[in-house]
Amino acid sequence: MNGFLGEFLGTLVLIVLGTGTGAAVNLNKSYAKNQQWLFITIAWGMAVTFGVYVAGQLGSDGHLNPAVTLAFASFGLFSWSHVVPYLLGQFLGAFLGAVLVIVHYYPHFKETKNNEGNSVGIFATGPAVSDTIFNFLSEVIATFFFIFTLLNLGDFTQGLKPLIVGLLIMVIGQALGATTGFALNPARDFSPRLAYYLLPVPNKGNANFGYAWIPIMGPIIGGLLATWLQVMIN
Repeated sequence: MNGFLGEFLGTLVLIVLGTGTGAAVNLNKSYAKNQQWLFITIAWGMAVTFGVYVAGQLGSDGHLNPAVTLAFASFGLFSWSHVVPYLLGQFLGAFLGAVLVIVHYYPHFKETKNNEGNSVGIFATGPAVSDTIFNFLSEVIATFFFIFTLLNLGDFTQGLKPLIVGLLIMVIGQALGATTGFALNPARDFSPRLAYYLLPVPNKGNANFGYAWIPIMGPIIGGLLATWLQVMIN
């Protein structure tokens, strides 16, 4: 289905491993409770690596990210005819991934009040310092450097390149992600946020949809700028 299955299952893997890490470090009685930023960035990097491997094996280009898909299509690097299946796969895969994490950690959600770590931050991003303009710019800048580097890796589903992509995610998180949690990816942020909002998660907090546009629009703008620059250089 024009890459739908690969994007769906690849994004599913990404979100199960990524937001699973969020649950592990935040929820009470988890053995990983209170692990630090290095632990989180490494885990998200590896989550992307294995998601790309799965997606590539199942016939997609391993985008796993609407910001990548839309930017590549906008500058002729990807067919517009495949955009809708890719986006559907990404958003649906991310939603199901979050649902599975909620099921997996359900007893831990019951043991954790909102003020103890049971928050939407397990599933979605938020600012360390709330400043709309600079939070938006943080997402634009981080995604710009992610996608600009990605564009210079060639076919990033082949060989060890998914591991390189994971290392790229890790260093982006360590260098630029501490301001907003480095969404880089509208599907990675919006669908798990929606799952947390819709599902009967015990003791859950506010989904903070007032912030949700930043990790959607920031990565899209950053991706468009990075791809524009790559096309201009070439």
